[in-house]
Amino acid sequence: MGKRNAAKRMKTGSEVNLNAWFEETGQMRGPRLQAIEGGRSWHPDDADQRKRAATAPEGDRAQRYQKNVKPRSENQARLMTAMDDHALVAALGPAGTGKTYLAICKAVEALQKGKVARIVLSRPAVEAGEQIGFLPGAMEDKLAPYLRPLYDALSDRLSPGQLKHMLAEGVIEIAPIGFMRGRTLNNAFIVIDEAQNCTYTQLKMLLTRLGWHSTMVITGDPNQSDLLPEFSGLSKAAERLEQLSGAAVIKLEGKDVVRHPLVQEMLEVL
Repeated sequence: MGKRNAAKRMKTGSEVNLNAWFEETGQMRGPRLQAIEGGRSWHPDDADQRKRAATAPEGDRAQRYQKNVKPRSENQARLMTAMDDHALVAALGPAGTGKTYLAICKAVEALQKGKVARIVLSRPAVEAGEQIGFLPGAMEDKLAPYLRPLYDALSDRLSPGQLKHMLAEGVIEIAPIGFMRGRTLNNAFIVIDEAQNCTYTQLKMLLTRLGWHSTMVITGDPNQSDLLPEFSGLSKAAERLEQLSGAAVIKLEGKDVVRHPLVQEMLEVL
């Protein structure tokens, strides 16, 4: 009995009282953890909406959701107009110019207004300079890391419940480039992201998938291809598309960058 009681006392003494720990944490009045000091908190709306600092707690970087997306540069305005007026649009430009985000926003807007019945997203599964090996899971699980930027843009426009439901019902479809041959995409809004990692043959195959009452947007940066320069077909395809009256090629520049101001400066020096 003595050994049993001693062991019981040792066990009780080693247990962590989680309730007390949370209570003590909640009563702490010390400084809150913030990002590393020295990095200025920046948001593209800072120039237009000075109320953000007054409504949000000091130091917070809370994400805001906007239903109405507006262009922040002349080229972005041209891109949004082109997606409204043309069935085929190619958006070329450096990182951070809003190519993918604006395309996703237009796709969700067209779906919500009933202009299309589904959204088809496709992106080449090409590693950025390193081999990560085989990924476990089904096809969607294997493609998830490559399609994460598209999910991030969708999450800004749809609630988690809506996004999960639309993916399950096939209203939003993730279509690997390798399985697109032979398909006809009718009544859909198609977004081909990171097209600089597609060969000319792949882009030709993707472009000819366009069906009735559909819009296709191809985005990419010819200067950031993970393929050898002679294999990337985006620049060549864009030159050919400029000759078509029903297609539009919009070229964005460093001045159109809407990420942190340092991104624009880095693009000039790197």
